[in-house]
Amino acid sequence: MARNESPAGNHLPFNAYDDAPVLAISQAAVLAGMHPQTLRQYDRLGFVTPRRTMGRGRRYSQRDVAKLLEVQRLSQEEGINLAGIRRILALEEQVDRLEARLDAISTQLEGGRVFAAGVSGDVVMVPRGRRVRRRSAEDAGRVVGGQDTETRALVLWRPGRGD
Repeated sequence: MARNESPAGNHLPFNAYDDAPVLAISQAAVLAGMHPQTLRQYDRLGFVTPRRTMGRGRRYSQRDVAKLLEVQRLSQEEGINLAGIRRILALEEQVDRLEARLDAISTQLEGGRVFAAGVSGDVVMVPRGRRVRRRSAEDAGRVVGGQDTETRALVLWRPGRGD
């Protein structure tokens, strides 16, 4: 198995992003360097919720072990209390959900979006497949009632991570 670094900086003998619930509580406790009772307590507190077997036994994934190590690091190295850890974990889960949603939206917009902008400053999104009538340079000087209503500029917007 590949060796990866955990959030706590420890080397773990597994892929820390694997979600398969294959580890019994004793195995997960050894990998996390914790007592099995600590894992049960973290389960009761909702920090790490392992899946259950038909007989109600806990089964941990490698991702669960990485999360246990992060909880331990926050508690021991950062001095954060259990309420603070609960809040941090909730915020991290929210960020993960939002990033997944952003990725889905970005995938939909991968081709970019086209906007048409008039000289007057109005901007409208151009639906996919529709062409915008662009005016020539001679037509650009033509004004109606003091305002150029026909000349348009095209802007292709491709959202990046910072947009």
